Amino acid sequence: MDAAKLNELKKFIQLCKSSPSILDDPSLSFFRDYLQSLGAKIPSSADTAADSKSKSYVVEESDEELADAGVKINIEEEEEEDEIIESDIELEGDTVEPDNEPPQKMGDPSVEVTDDNRDASHSAKAKAMDAISEGKFEEAIENLTQAILLNPTSAIMYGTRASVYIKMKKPNAAIRDANAALEINPDSAKGYKSRGIARAMLGQWEDAAKDLHMASKLDYDEEIKNWLKKVEPNAHRIEEHRRKYDRLHKEREDRKIERERRRRRAQAQAEYEKAKKQEQSSSSRKPGGMPGGFPGGMPGGFPGGMPGGMPGGMPGGMPGGMPGGMPGGMPGGMPGGMPGNVDFSKILSDPELMAAFSDPEVMAALQDVMKNPANLAKHQANPKVAPVIAKMMSKFAGPK
Repeated sequence: MDAAKLNELKKFIQLCKSSPSILDDPSLSFFRDYLQSLGAKIPSSADTAADSKSKSYVVEESDEELADAGVKINIEEEEEEDEIIESDIELEGDTVEPDNEPPQKMGDPSVEVTDDNRDASHSAKAKAMDAISEGKFEEAIENLTQAILLNPTSAIMYGTRASVYIKMKKPNAAIRDANAALEINPDSAKGYKSRGIARAMLGQWEDAAKDLHMASKLDYDEEIKNWLKKVEPNAHRIEEHRRKYDRLHKEREDRKIERERRRRRAQAQAEYEKAKKQEQSSSSRKPGGMPGGFPGGMPGGFPGGMPGGMPGGMPGGMPGGMPGGMPGGMPGGMPGGMPGNVDFSKILSDPELMAAFSDPEVMAALQDVMKNPANLAKHQANPKVAPVIAKMMSKFAGPK
């Protein structure tokens, strides 16, 4: 037996063992049927259309799918990132409950203020100041309200009443008067001071700090300084807290954007790899069997061939055809088996032969002849088998 031929067959058998799915190739169906006729068990993946891909490709695709799944899982885990829960801020200083009483009387800025009204307004204010010094805040409010109605264009009157509301711990009323004072005079130090203190009483630390700083620039005094000592630490803590969580929220949003970018990139890469593998698989599964055919084109045919050839040709011919048979048979038979220069691809590419190989009766006859060439005679009368054998012989004979 030719060692080279045997080596080629060994290589092919090893390839079948490592990748049984190559037997799914339609051009090798005759070989698969032959193996099954001998009792061979073909892996189910090679017999089902669902697993018609090559084994290596299935494994690679599975790995790809797992990789894709991993990307999705990671992204989902990242997307499940806990919401940012802001911690409480430790603030110092006391606050008061907001006053929800009906708004106090305000002056009509469109009223024309006469000299008499102005003088009467100053008199009412003087009475209010006396009441304040005696701790009579309600009386002071009544006098200041009278002064405001007489002269609604005076920012000082509103600022003074606002300071009394602060003493009465009515910050909302104080803020309304302070706003009125600042509308009349945007540079009213008393308006900023009163509003800053009222906001501090309500725990509006940052706004309070802004108003008190503005008041200190316009007319600095010790009361403003003392209130700033209470307000500024809390305002700084709130500002730092806000900056911290603004940064955390921005970082979280940036991570979300980055996750989405990676997800799209991974999806695009997976689609590219899948298309690339499908293209490679499609190229490797074109008609003609394995890329490049059997290793080396299986030069020399099947090792050992058909010992002694097919002696005697086909005596008597084929009934109904080829009268007289092939005179003298196939001269000398095929000594030593199939010729060494047989191009096996000629058989694989012949649709008639491939169709015949799918017929169990034909395959059984060919196997019988392969086992013992002398059995040819008993099959030459079979109209299915004889033409196939004759065509195969013509392929083996090659061009003359």
